[in-house]
Amino acid sequence: MTGIVGYGAYVPRYRIRTHDISVVWGGDGERLSRGLNVKEKSVPALDEDVVTISVEAARTAVRHANIDPKDIEAVYVGSESHPYAVKPTATIVAEAVGATPDLTAADYEFACKAGTAAIQTCYALSKSKTVKYGMAIGADTSQGRPGDALEYTASAGGAAYIIGEKRVIAEIRDTYSFTTDTPDFWRREGQDFPMHGSRFTGEPAYFKHVTSASKKIMERNSLKPEDFDYAVFHQPNGKFPLAVGSMLGFRKEQIETGLLTPVIGNTYSGATPLGLSAVLDVAEPGELILATSYGSGAGSDSFVIEVTKEMDKNRNKEPIMDRIGDKEYVDYSRYAKNKGKIKGVHLQKR
Repeated sequence: MTGIVGYGAYVPRYRIRTHDISVVWGGDGERLSRGLNVKEKSVPALDEDVVTISVEAARTAVRHANIDPKDIEAVYVGSESHPYAVKPTATIVAEAVGATPDLTAADYEFACKAGTAAIQTCYALSKSKTVKYGMAIGADTSQGRPGDALEYTASAGGAAYIIGEKRVIAEIRDTYSFTTDTPDFWRREGQDFPMHGSRFTGEPAYFKHVTSASKKIMERNSLKPEDFDYAVFHQPNGKFPLAVGSMLGFRKEQIETGLLTPVIGNTYSGATPLGLSAVLDVAEPGELILATSYGSGAGSDSFVIEVTKEMDKNRNKEPIMDRIGDKEYVDYSRYAKNKGKIKGVHLQKR
């Protein structure tokens, strides 16, 4: 049995209401925020980035797994906002959690699905017995141009998963990927903010890939939507996951537990891992989960996950909803300062 041994999630405590963004930019902002089904989003502090978010999530995962961190022999961090262009986040995280130096480590980038790609790598390495435990992280401090539709959703957060074969709390029964060259969203080297193809990001981008990966993994495992207790779909907003779930035949009740975007925004590479963490926090042994990520460019990774009896012995004592509930609101000026949107100003810590 190969699967999740422990996990940890982290979301910054600062929030900004989408209403406060619409007040600054006017126009159709209020209508846009309602249409996206996002009430507020997380905002990183001045001293928070993908490294600090990843370390917080990783340390929580190690505590939950209750393993010797020196048994972690692989660390992969998926993000599209790594602080260094030429310096891996993964090596910093490995050092911070006390992992063995006899490990393989790398940073991944595939828009919003880099974190699930890291889970697939750790799953393969563990299943082949190449490593004892692998750590996969999806985290981002996502970017949105001031006044752009992305600014209403782009947020910060991440989750870490320890994958192995001993004391597995949730077995990864299967994983499947669907990938094409569909340029719906991109950011060139040196650009501060990404570009997107507006409605093109729905079809043939998000919906085609999420439905294709989800359908094919269910077909391969002779499963139907009604066989699952929970479903987690990539959540660029609060609208798309419910829509794609309905297209696939899932009920709203199966999706709501893992749907975090309405209250924390789109954490990009952290979105599906965070949603999965919310489900695992409450899932019971024997329950079945479908999790499907999406990354622009474009591709989806899908997983069939079954909760094991080990969950009763090792329930996560640091649930993500407790972290989400600990929040402090900031206004647009504080948000812009923390996100580095004010150019030409040397930003000092508070």
